[in-house]
Amino acid sequence: MQYNLTEDFHHYSELLKQIKQRVSLAQQRAIYAANEEMLRMYWDIGGMLQVRNMQCMMQFFNEYNQELTMVKDAVSSITQPAVAQSGKDSKPITQSMIAQFTETSKPITKSVISQLKVYNFTLPIKHLNWTHNLILMQQVKDIRARYWYMVQCIISHWNTRYLQEAIKLDHYGKHGALANNFTETLPAPEAGEVKSMLKDPYIFDMLTFTDQYNERDVEIGLVSHVERFLIEMGAGFAFMGRQYHIEVSGGDYYIDILMYNTFLHRYLVIELKDTEFMPEYIGKLNFYCSAVDDILCREGDNRTIGLLLCKTKDRIKAEYALRDIQKPIGISDYELGQALPKDFRGSLPTIEEIEKELESTDNG
Repeated sequence: MQYNLTEDFHHYSELLKQIKQRVSLAQQRAIYAANEEMLRMYWDIGGMLQVRNMQCMMQFFNEYNQELTMVKDAVSSITQPAVAQSGKDSKPITQSMIAQFTETSKPITKSVISQLKVYNFTLPIKHLNWTHNLILMQQVKDIRARYWYMVQCIISHWNTRYLQEAIKLDHYGKHGALANNFTETLPAPEAGEVKSMLKDPYIFDMLTFTDQYNERDVEIGLVSHVERFLIEMGAGFAFMGRQYHIEVSGGDYYIDILMYNTFLHRYLVIELKDTEFMPEYIGKLNFYCSAVDDILCREGDNRTIGLLLCKTKDRIKAEYALRDIQKPIGISDYELGQALPKDFRGSLPTIEEIEKELESTDNG
């Protein structure tokens, strides 16, 4: 009997030892697992702190912190922007707000803070989402240009893809630079809106011609690349037709390109010329604008504007030609993509020739 109790005690002790070992193993595994998860968490957070977004937040703070906390200065607090507030006293944003900033195209090297003080305007930062602000903060250093793009994003509902394309194509530098008579033919707010909508030059780099071409070739090319054409024209434009037919007093006439801007509620008549500007071009464009006003415009539409696109123009001649014209018309240059001449392309080495040349160099 005594032997059995001793034997049972021995088995019990062994069992308890095994249980303790198993518990200890589980505890160790739990510690290792917790430690592994903690290390993984630290690694993940470390990665988060190294990502571009955190760096951008720091850049955002460094660029704007003084304006965000400014109480008294030549500039109002950036938290109270001069655009589209939500209160009763708020006024809608219009493109005429930015007309005063379209004249100068050269960038300024001053810091953001000093530029805001000098030009006495605030940035509508809180009306744009983070990605819009990020793109502008990193890609647009001239504060006037940044302000211009911000307002355009708000009033024209630019998405981030369109904003990046606009910056790439330098919409700010081109808008409002064309020869025009908008100040004389349109009310002040409308003149600013239209002027900011058009630019000089237009870059149609989707089109390349190695041989002689005419305006009809350009028309066909633009229509075949209508999406990129619309991007170059700017936000709000709808393509209405090429060689758009109108009838006036029994005669048939054909507008090179007719567009409509849904934001400004205006038709845009475009005439393309494959030559330098000539004063007589204005008379035909003026005629087309009058016809569109009478034939196509409906209630709610504003006056039709004309845009003459030429290879080049003499600005003085253009201003003289526009001086007494009653219809709002702008004159702009256009540029096409650069194509290699055929004889030059034929002289370029082939891939095979380049590979052979590299092989012979390595062997040597």
